[in-house]
Amino acid sequence: MRVLVACEFSGIVRDAFLARGHDAVSCDLLPTESPGPHIQGDVFGVLGDGWDLMVAHPPCTYVANLANRWLYSQPTRWQDMIVGAVMIRDLLAAPIPRVALENPVMGKWARLVLGADPTQTVQPWWFGHTETKATCLWLRNLPPLTPTRDVRAETYALPYNRRAISHLQVPHPDRWKRRSLTYPGLAAAMADQWGAE
Repeated sequence: MRVLVACEFSGIVRDAFLARGHDAVSCDLLPTESPGPHIQGDVFGVLGDGWDLMVAHPPCTYVANLANRWLYSQPTRWQDMIVGAVMIRDLLAAPIPRVALENPVMGKWARLVLGADPTQTVQPWWFGHTETKATCLWLRNLPPLTPTRDVRAETYALPYNRRAISHLQVPHPDRWKRRSLTYPGLAAAMADQWGAE
């Protein structure tokens, strides 16, 4: 299967599909942080290249629910939010038979622009990671993911600052990068479950 992993610089999802024998390529404006097949450039330039599946991780800076707090104090954020939501809408409409798009919980205004609610919301603890981070999936011609290793009990037995690591990261120039990484257990579930479709 030819798999495009859009808006991914880490190689985590790409490498999960490669490990299962798929022809997987990541694409991002940034160079890849993990050696492997990667297109550095605008994903919209390669959408029509005969992919069977796309897993997309578009930027969430302006569309995430948390971003709503800045809309009224920083008026330029409205346009940024609209541009971000339109990008997501365009990725969902890509000429690829099967599409999965991942983003955090989206703000209400971005959801209105997008015009679609997520198909599913998953948590890292569904896939063996003792952390909380609601991740929404918009799916086209793909089934919802099923948990592979439920560690909810262990996760909620931890203190809040241990299970909410992603949310509590200290300000840092690379904070957005660290928060945007896909958990390896989630990537493996995507490759196992959607790669078998």
